[in-house]
Amino acid sequence: MLSRRPIFPRSTWACCLGVLLGGPLALGVEPTVEPAREQLQHAVFAGATGNPLTNGWTAWFPDWAPARLTPEPTETGLRFAAGDQPFAVGGVRQTVAGITSGQAYAVEAHCAFNGVPRPHASALVRVTWLKRGAPLHPAGVLVRGPGLNGAEGRFADILVAPAEADTAKLTLEVKWPGTGTVTWQRASLRPANPPPPRKVKVGTVHLRPRDSTPARNLELWCAQVEAAGALGLDIVCLSEAILQVGTSAAAGEVAEPIPGPATERLGAAARRHRLWVVAGLIERAGPRLFNTAVLLDREGRVAGTYRKVHLPREEWLQGLTPGDAYPVFRTDFGTIAVQVCYDYFFPEAAALFARQGAEILFAPTWGTTFADQDGRVEGRNLFRVRARDNGLYLVPSVYDGESLVIDPLGRVLAANEGQTGVFWAEIDLNAREPLWWVGHWGSIGPRDRRPETYEPLLTDPTPAALP
Repeated sequence: MLSRRPIFPRSTWACCLGVLLGGPLALGVEPTVEPAREQLQHAVFAGATGNPLTNGWTAWFPDWAPARLTPEPTETGLRFAAGDQPFAVGGVRQTVAGITSGQAYAVEAHCAFNGVPRPHASALVRVTWLKRGAPLHPAGVLVRGPGLNGAEGRFADILVAPAEADTAKLTLEVKWPGTGTVTWQRASLRPANPPPPRKVKVGTVHLRPRDSTPARNLELWCAQVEAAGALGLDIVCLSEAILQVGTSAAAGEVAEPIPGPATERLGAAARRHRLWVVAGLIERAGPRLFNTAVLLDREGRVAGTYRKVHLPREEWLQGLTPGDAYPVFRTDFGTIAVQVCYDYFFPEAAALFARQGAEILFAPTWGTTFADQDGRVEGRNLFRVRARDNGLYLVPSVYDGESLVIDPLGRVLAANEGQTGVFWAEIDLNAREPLWWVGHWGSIGPRDRRPETYEPLLTDPTPAALP
């Protein structure tokens, strides 16, 4: 059975050129900007005459005086130095009236870093849209960046003013620069052409063969790829160990090299319909077996593999070897990652994929995505939380429960609801929808993460003494 469930409407209050990674970005795409008048006063700080703080800009800092960063006008720009207060904060802002709701604006800013340990977390450019002086969202929108070229940082984005916005507040922020300095050099806000949406048709499969054989399984799964292609999908996710499920075969009996016979058959279906395919296989690599998910491109070629890192008892007892890497893959529509089943029990895995810029995480899974039972958090909600934690789409294909398409706020966009077949949703990877208070988590979360405090996660716990 083929099914499509409508997706939730996506917010149009802000759009961006691409995903915000967990580290400094290389910004390779210049905004397409129509010739337009600069909206900011005194937009250049470096080498400017006069004090910008008397020409449109105002300083801001926290009420607690010891934590204040005060801007210092210099020949190279507005300089912020924490001195002996490495966790001080401060910045400058300017309010721009006459904003047109629905109009796109290109935002750009440049700064220089000197001795700042985490540039990505220590310099921020924020746009807050207002209506009659009141913010439409308390957190505003963070501008993409900084892209780093040596010590120089660049922010660039195109944002769409939401309905009812009549004013924009642009803020250049410095947060916790350590013993280093951040110097803002210039900023810009200009009307622009709106960015196009980046829509992708994403599908998942629910199919559980029974009393089958590996050869019969392959026929059934190829039929699902054909069905996904007939729907015009861009990518479809199949389940875990698709040659083994529903058969009496052991893992070693269905193991194949990659590329191999199964990827050839699946790839032919992918090539006929020009879609990407994610599928779970048991991989034989020399003397070792891996539980592997393979990614096939629109030409049916192997574009990448992921070897399951976290193995449950049932797998290591069969002699499978765990993987040890978390790759992401660049496709023609965005950046994706793949995990396999038991990996979803470990929040670090999804966080590592998101940190590398994954926008969609596919999850071939034996089971389960059952709804909560007796107050316990079951697989369905765990997958929703993983999507919400990391601000990415998550697409599991399962045998027990429901195959799902989940959005970055944890909402289920498509589910099989007990039926068999392909289930899908069209998503826009350029949409940036905020949490009601925090803002867009994909932008904010990577900046507020404190990896320097997570060292205990990198070591095994000390065994407790037995009684």
